[in-house]
Amino acid sequence: MRKIATAASIISLISSTLAACTNVSRYSTNAIAQNQGEQNSQLRSLGVSLGDLGNPFFVAMAKGSESQARKIAGNDLKLSIVSSGFDLNQQFNQIENFVAADADLIILSAVDNKGIKPAIDNARRAGKIVIAVDAAVDAKVDATISSNNLQAGEIACEYIGDRLQGKGNVVILNSIPMDSVIQRVNGCQKALAKYPGIKILSKDQNAEGSRDGGLRVMSDLLTTFPKIDAVFATNDQSGVGADLAARQARRKEFFIVGVDGGPDAVKAMTTKDSLFAATAAQDPVGMAAKAVDVGNDILQGKRPSNPNILIPVKLVTQENISSYQGW
Repeated sequence: MRKIATAASIISLISSTLAACTNVSRYSTNAIAQNQGEQNSQLRSLGVSLGDLGNPFFVAMAKGSESQARKIAGNDLKLSIVSSGFDLNQQFNQIENFVAADADLIILSAVDNKGIKPAIDNARRAGKIVIAVDAAVDAKVDATISSNNLQAGEIACEYIGDRLQGKGNVVILNSIPMDSVIQRVNGCQKALAKYPGIKILSKDQNAEGSRDGGLRVMSDLLTTFPKIDAVFATNDQSGVGADLAARQARRKEFFIVGVDGGPDAVKAMTTKDSLFAATAAQDPVGMAAKAVDVGNDILQGKRPSNPNILIPVKLVTQENISSYQGW
């Protein structure tokens, strides 16, 4: 009888062990699937961290992400849209807070494409879907949605080169070293390299992507250089600041080309005696809405064939602005 009991116990033990192994295997498979965004979940909670909600571009992105997310998830959606103020530590904390709040999807416009990597890595290890928007990051994300910023710089500075007929002095109002800004400057330099008669007087001054920064940097450049023929501003806000600096200095020998296609640029381009001549227009509302769509698809197990999605830009000038719809 003892031998029978012992055999029965062994059989029971083996069965329990196999069941436990099966459960572990299932748990591991589920964890991997969750980490890869293939859990076939519905969008219930969204966290969005943007550069600066004092900038109309990021305001438009906030509107685009909220509108599309509510179309998908309805009014029960838990939504947090925050401004990092271009502060890496603040954005780092915001992403950690999204993870702690169990956000299904995290969308961010990275302040620092390298510095934000640990926060992104932690979020993805926690099984969160992370979409980079507006600028690429040096981290593994589920997808990147951005304007074609290289194209933006190219078409803006091709306009400058053509309008100057291949000769003149150009200054570039640089900005915070985000991937989008770097690409715009690279595109501009690539375009201007086709015109050997054009000289770039300055390309490294940080106008901080703001009107005040554009005013400050342009004021300094106007003091340094007695003759400037054109200005490429890496965003419209700094371009508007440059326009104000020119008015204050009573200089009007040059024209300004920006990037964004925002309301301030439209106003400047339609104002009499403004030096703001053109802008490479983005679609921040559509870009943010696309990020939400892609993130929601990934949540449901449908990954894009290409995770790097570029949204084309178009040149808006004083000549064609009447047909521009704006944001």
